[in-house]
Amino acid sequence: MEIGEGWGTYMLEPLGIGPRAAEVYRAVLGRPNSDVESLAEALGWNVEQVRSALDECVRLLLVKPSWDSPGRVRPVSPEVGLQALLARQESELLERQQKITETRVEVARFIDEYTEVQQKLRSFLVERLTGIEEIRSRIEELTQDCSSELLTFAAGGRQAEASRQASRPLLEDLAARGVVMRSIYLDSVHNDPATVEHLRWLHTHGDQVRTTPSLPSRMLLFDRTHVVLPIDPDDSASGALVLSGAGVITALCELFDRIWDSAVPFSGYRPPSREPGNESLSVQEQAVLRLLSEGLTDEVVARKLGISVRTGRRITADLMGRLGARSRFQAGLRAVQLGWLEGPETV
Repeated sequence: MEIGEGWGTYMLEPLGIGPRAAEVYRAVLGRPNSDVESLAEALGWNVEQVRSALDECVRLLLVKPSWDSPGRVRPVSPEVGLQALLARQESELLERQQKITETRVEVARFIDEYTEVQQKLRSFLVERLTGIEEIRSRIEELTQDCSSELLTFAAGGRQAEASRQASRPLLEDLAARGVVMRSIYLDSVHNDPATVEHLRWLHTHGDQVRTTPSLPSRMLLFDRTHVVLPIDPDDSASGALVLSGAGVITALCELFDRIWDSAVPFSGYRPPSREPGNESLSVQEQAVLRLLSEGLTDEVVARKLGISVRTGRRITADLMGRLGARSRFQAGLRAVQLGWLEGPETV
């Protein structure tokens, strides 16, 4: 067979055979026992090009040194040499296909895990409740699932009769199951005898109750995993949110623990009206000053303290008069200068 006849040398590249190696291999097949010089002459190449291509053919086991004539080469049959290369490529291809199949399974697993996480985030991170009935029903469900701890911010001062009655069966069930209960109420609850009596009932049923001058909002925190918050702190019946995101829960737990540490254990009697070591300012007055210094309105201050707006304004006016201040900012500045705002922070 003449050199160049019937060959597609570029078609052998998938077997790892370069074009020059393929040309040399084809030439050796047509001219067995050729030497380098004769191959170079037949191909029209220089000797170094032929040697380089022959080295590649030897590496691929397509040619071997001649047994009979040193310096010459003999071809390995294509049926043996090329079939071996083809078998090697097929084996590598099968191995790669197997790895791709395994990778596809792993990718599918990652996709499933991501989808599951996203579904959980969408389903449970924020749940909106509307209407008092739906809120109470969801609280009952969370209470039944609660197994270790219930933390409560009972903002709003006086507790309505309906709320007190609705909570008692749930709290009795929690106490019977050994769930730890800690509740923080406002100091202003002492203005309402019915609420004070309710707190005494809670205390006798295992609820650890404390009071503080102000609270940010109502809150129920179940097992440090789910929290119920009102959508509108001024109208808890308008709707609520159930949150279960780890970041939010951690922050609210830290907030509860901080306020709990500074709150006063409930004894059934009104706590001392003045901070120890600060005879010039009552606890409630100190809370008013601090909230006003944060730029809060009279309405928000009253809600956080659980008192009426009228009472809050009366306390503010009295404080400004005692401090000789013409503005709330000036009152806050003078209170700091006098040391009236020292002591535990409220919210």
